[in-house]
Amino acid sequence: MNEFKKDAQTKTNDVIDSANGFIFSFLFFFIIFFIGVVVSVIGL
Repeated sequence: MNEFKKDAQTKTNDVIDSANGFIFSFLFFFIIFFIGVVVSVIGL
């Protein structure tokens, strides 16, 4: 057995962690894009 699997820091599923990373990064860039669109429409 792999020595790293014996003492894992977290036992959670990697798919859930990957989905969380994708969702949070997508939301971050969407918020930045939305702020840019609002500023562009207002004309500041």
